[in-house]
Amino acid sequence: MKIRAEDYQEVLDHLTKKRWEGDEFVAYCDNNLPVDKVHMYTFSTAQEAGEFCYEMATDVDFFNFIAIRSAYRAMTDGKNNIDKLLQKDGTVDIGEMVTQYYSDLEQKQIIDNVKSKTMNMANLEYLQEQVKKTGFGDQLTDKIANAISGAPEDFKLGFQTKFGNDEVNAELSFSKSKSTDMYFFNSYKAEVQREGNDEKVSQTFFINGFENRHNNIYLKEAYNLLCGRSVNKDLINREGEMYNSWLQLDFTQTNEHGNFKTKYYNEKYGYDLEDALGKHQIKELSNDEHKANLLKSLKKGNLQSATFQKDGQEIKKFIEASPQFKSINVYDSNMKREGQRLAKGEKEGQENSQSQKRSERQENVHDEAPEIPEQKSRKRNARQSR
Repeated sequence: MKIRAEDYQEVLDHLTKKRWEGDEFVAYCDNNLPVDKVHMYTFSTAQEAGEFCYEMATDVDFFNFIAIRSAYRAMTDGKNNIDKLLQKDGTVDIGEMVTQYYSDLEQKQIIDNVKSKTMNMANLEYLQEQVKKTGFGDQLTDKIANAISGAPEDFKLGFQTKFGNDEVNAELSFSKSKSTDMYFFNSYKAEVQREGNDEKVSQTFFINGFENRHNNIYLKEAYNLLCGRSVNKDLINREGEMYNSWLQLDFTQTNEHGNFKTKYYNEKYGYDLEDALGKHQIKELSNDEHKANLLKSLKKGNLQSATFQKDGQEIKKFIEASPQFKSINVYDSNMKREGQRLAKGEKEGQENSQSQKRSERQENVHDEAPEIPEQKSRKRNARQSR
């Protein structure tokens, strides 16, 4: 498969997207001319790709196909190492790059036989991508490969990072299928220690398969949830239908295995973040781009800085979404909580005890919430760490 050099990144992005959508093979017209992404046809199985190539062949045109994962790895390798980018007269030969890529792997004894190890290689690459997209970056890529090479029934990998000055530790759990040699990324336990606080709070977050990947909690989202904030996500219910909901951990309740229960505030609950922000004089709301970025950050569960305007002055403060009370929480520059939550329809500074009671009575409006798997180890009550 040959492509134009200027289309390299576009084709790489296209194949990466198709792979995450579930396709494994790409077919193309193999007439020694470069093809673009429009004339690449992707399929989930080799049989489908082979049948397509047979049906499309003519006396003039011959069709062929290769594994998307192979093209993706070879192109990524070529992007990172110019010596492996097989380019001539503005054309890049992806097929030859794939051949060279696997030849190099054999020489390094990463795989013993490309044909017999194809599925294992694909599984390894999928796990590495899955872990990366869950928020752990590339730090565990080699460790995953080393762990799988020993063929254990299951294994765990540690991970450490910081968000601001808060320590975050995670333990990722993997297991081998009982019927095949494939491995699965099952869950990770995230533990947060806030700056200046000796107590730690933790939770196990379970990883769903490709079809329900929207329900996965990414590492930054897990951190925000363990800090007591709320995260907005598009989720898949039991019927396979997508819906939007805010999530928040309930630190007053744990299940029998120690995982905190999760509260859901979906569309029926009636929380409007933009409306809640509009009750404050926030400078960023007057600019469409800044407003969109502010909403996006708050929906991810972040504690976000904002510019408040009062009496002709601009004051930097910090805010977070508060879907339970249909408002936002505001903190000053010293992270001291200001005032009371503002319920829907109330003005800034007004008492809202009655609206809080109404909100609490509405907490049961989350019937579309998916089931949350259970954790295996008991946690401390996180009230002490908040």
